[in-house]
Amino acid sequence: MIDIKLLRDDPDRVRASQLARGEDPGIVDAILAADERRRSSLGEFESLRAEQKAVSKDVGAAMGAFQRAKKAGAPDAEHLEAVAHAARTKAAHLSDQVKALEANADEAGAELERLLRKVGNVIIEGVPTGGEDDYVVLETIGTPRDFAAEGFEPLDHLALGERLGAIDMERGAKVGGARFYYLTGVGALLELAVLNMAMAQATAAGFTPMITPTMARPEIMLGAGFIDAHADEVYRLEADDLYLTGTSEVALAGYHADEIIDLSAGPKRYAGWSACYRREAGSHGKDTRGIIRVHQFHKVEMFSYCRPAEAEAEHERLLAWEREMLAKIEVPYRIIDTAAGDLGSPAARKFDCEAWVPTQGKYRELTSTSNCTTYQARRLGTRERDPNGSGTRTVATLNGTLGTTRWLVAILENHQQPDGSVVVPQALRPFLGLDVLEPIA
Repeated sequence: MIDIKLLRDDPDRVRASQLARGEDPGIVDAILAADERRRSSLGEFESLRAEQKAVSKDVGAAMGAFQRAKKAGAPDAEHLEAVAHAARTKAAHLSDQVKALEANADEAGAELERLLRKVGNVIIEGVPTGGEDDYVVLETIGTPRDFAAEGFEPLDHLALGERLGAIDMERGAKVGGARFYYLTGVGALLELAVLNMAMAQATAAGFTPMITPTMARPEIMLGAGFIDAHADEVYRLEADDLYLTGTSEVALAGYHADEIIDLSAGPKRYAGWSACYRREAGSHGKDTRGIIRVHQFHKVEMFSYCRPAEAEAEHERLLAWEREMLAKIEVPYRIIDTAAGDLGSPAARKFDCEAWVPTQGKYRELTSTSNCTTYQARRLGTRERDPNGSGTRTVATLNGTLGTTRWLVAILENHQQPDGSVVVPQALRPFLGLDVLEPIA
């Protein structure tokens, strides 16, 4: 969730972020009102509890005085008994009031948290305003092939995959239904080559390689920001109260939940390899052919914990590592700055790298890298010790894709030959053991 201190100190910035996302800016005033109620309730509670503690001491003193007077047969014993009784009565009354005020404060706190969880991360200055189509192209790398000049009509990735014996959608649908598939033969090897190349690059760059859980508890999913507004897009195992994750980002965000980590030597970087599951709710009729939009795929994901002041620089580093991977598969691509209304709730900024898909005549996303600032870490309780010695502070988290099943689409289509074979990009050959993928029929 967002930093309540930021919302108190600069509510207009949060309102502007909400407007840029296409969300209701009025929730800022609702949060400020809830925050005031919580702080007021807490103030009353703390004040009355202090009084209760003082009265409790008075009860002990009054009871002691009464018992001594009674034992000594003092004439004022009856009066002291009345004083002690009055003190007990007042203490009991205060106890009831304290419990009621504590309940009020808890209720106000819960309402504040509920409202805060409705607000997406505050966007970084410069993020384009608008929705899915309002991105800004930052750079275009490479030139699409002119297949007409080469004298042949390119095949799409599925036609190529079937000729190569690499993709079997028919049997995938037989087993799992729509949007399931088999990667077979060189298809399976090609995916493993891409992911192994991604993991090798990440390891060489100092990332710790991880094979992550693909199921997560509700509190981790919520902390990572994946079931606030889009729970219907996530597979849930109701009998076990677990969710299937759509990215290893979830597991990596939860890895240091409720921990104090050491960032004195720089960011902590992890590269997670996992199967990923997505319901693709709301995608009916979109990308129904091939493996562009599927329910299950594999991915290598970078994840970084760093200090908030270093997050924007770290974001550029993650983008540079993505560019390095894309250069290795030798496809034309562009980098876009995603518009605010197309950002997920945790992201304050997101850069997408989109590869050219010849048979669609457009660019399609292959990677994305998001700067989530302190949004996820605040929810998950991931902190570092303040270098200035004043307690702990929330860290920042970032993520970025290094390779996924969808990359096969761009590789197959951009490197196809007139005879239906596919030339393997030079950097990928050591991982695949082949220079050319040949049709089997």
